[in-house]
Amino acid sequence: MKPKNKEYLLKLARRTIEKFLTNKEIIVLDEDDLDSELKEHKGVFVTLKKNDELRGCIGEMTSQKPIYQSVIDNSLASAFLDPRFPPLEKEELDEITIEISILSPLKIMKKFEIQEEFLSYLEKFKPGILLIYRQHQATFLPDVWEELKKPEDFLSHLCLKAGLEPDFWEKNEIYKQNSSEIKILEYQTESFSEESIER
Repeated sequence: MKPKNKEYLLKLARRTIEKFLTNKEIIVLDEDDLDSELKEHKGVFVTLKKNDELRGCIGEMTSQKPIYQSVIDNSLASAFLDPRFPPLEKEELDEITIEISILSPLKIMKKFEIQEEFLSYLEKFKPGILLIYRQHQATFLPDVWEELKKPEDFLSHLCLKAGLEPDFWEKNEIYKQNSSEIKILEYQTESFSEESIER
């Protein structure tokens, strides 16, 4: 994505949150004025951090909406609807930093015969992963590898996030199958943060 569009989206995310905090209004943009890149349909996550700690993160893996609209919607959701955190307060606004992640298309992960091959693949490529098992579902963005560096830890925490036992991935040998019950999808992201640009 062009640097000017990254900067535009980060400023849009902040303006969106600020406007809602100030007068409960939601920004509406005229598509005709926007760069074509901002109108592409891709999965988008918006992450808020405060003192380097997570303060909200909401997004969608794929999108029926253009990127700019997903940034507006997910900025509001991350600030006010993430069930893990209370709604953002106005006095917190200057303390948060915003990161946006644009997702590549999801693809089914290839099968592995042995666990070691699977773990080596994850360690080498560090993809984002979407785990689906019946009604359970969870994803970790590639950024999570910065905190959970060992593939075993990454997978265990992902299973917990999906409401499963931490050793579910190992017991069920998820790397051997993509069935109607268990699916492992991978993706990469293009991520950019306010920390990397001048506000």
